[in-house]
Amino acid sequence: MFKSRSITFILITLMIDAIGIGIVFPIMPDLMDRVGAGDTGQGALWGGLLMAAYAGALFLCGPIVGSVSDAVGRRPILIAALVMLALDYVIMALADTFWLLLLGRTLAGLAGATYITATAYIADISAPAEKAANFGLIGAAFGIGFVLGPAIGGVAAELSLTAPFWIAAALSAANALFGLFVLPESLAPDKRRPFGKRDLNPFRSILDAFRLPGLAVPLLCILIFEFANMVYPSIWAFWTREVFDWPTLYIGLSLAAYGVLLALVQGGLMPVLIGWIGDFRTLVLGMIAALIGLIGFGFTGTVTALIIFLLLAALSDLVPALMTAMASNQVDADRQGVVQGVIASLSSVAAILSPIVMTALFQASVDADGIYLPGAPFLFAALLVLAMMPLALRLRGHASV
Repeated sequence: MFKSRSITFILITLMIDAIGIGIVFPIMPDLMDRVGAGDTGQGALWGGLLMAAYAGALFLCGPIVGSVSDAVGRRPILIAALVMLALDYVIMALADTFWLLLLGRTLAGLAGATYITATAYIADISAPAEKAANFGLIGAAFGIGFVLGPAIGGVAAELSLTAPFWIAAALSAANALFGLFVLPESLAPDKRRPFGKRDLNPFRSILDAFRLPGLAVPLLCILIFEFANMVYPSIWAFWTREVFDWPTLYIGLSLAAYGVLLALVQGGLMPVLIGWIGDFRTLVLGMIAALIGLIGFGFTGTVTALIIFLLLAALSDLVPALMTAMASNQVDADRQGVVQGVIASLSSVAAILSPIVMTALFQASVDADGIYLPGAPFLFAALLVLAMMPLALRLRGHASV
């Protein structure tokens, strides 16, 4: 009963987190116009700065927040993060300047503790053989949230541009209150470790994590794979418009379809595959699906092929959850928080750098003066996955099955 109730709360928390992220997408151009961020091109640039502020704050604070949760427990950090998220959305709703929006997004990056600490909480209450499937449920919750977020944002914005933020703030505040009553602590006092000055340096925390026995390979694989997989959010809208001349509606529907597939794969298919062929073979299957999907998107020019490769792209999302579980299985309970924080920081590095690389490569690949190959970023990502695979095959010994 305790485990079921706790997992339910964690999944609701992460779904609300994803809704809060996705709820902004449909209104971003109007939001930039509201704060005077210029025309469409300049607005896109400032919108990118908001995304970078979020990822940068998460990168710097992720290991620190994880270390704090190792010292004081998961429950207080989760509740505090939800309250901070609610405050962030209130600031976003009231903001009439770009700099207030930037402050709000930075606070949201600090509140990335919801994901970091929720993942550590799941690790605390899961046996090694259960971690991959339970981390898959986290991906499913995010998938559902990413489907619901843009839908809620688009509908609520018909009432008021700020309505989506007030809704997100209310959801976060209500969930914080809910957690106060139903969420028990998962990390026993005897399994905690002191928080020291060393933990305040995120770069040192990352280096320390790489030095822990058995962690370097999964962490490096996570960084490479997340960098490659960021090709989808980085260029999807531009690529589908260039190749298929899709309007915004079709682009949004395709992203929603991917969110549904993600939830089905991680919440439904992953536990079945793990039970059938084990963690490591499921990881290999996900990597092969990722490779085929990326190569397919690199060359495809038909909607039918796009649908097929979208299914493979969803299967590729088996990989991060499995690698996270394998990394988690290498450390004791008093290190789960910092390891999940480091993983979040590495994902943030990918979120900062990959869009810059992928969009620049896309621009070069559709330049009339060069070779026309709009799928070039997907092919580059495929090369990264292919180069990572020999390293990932060394994770066989990290699997619980």
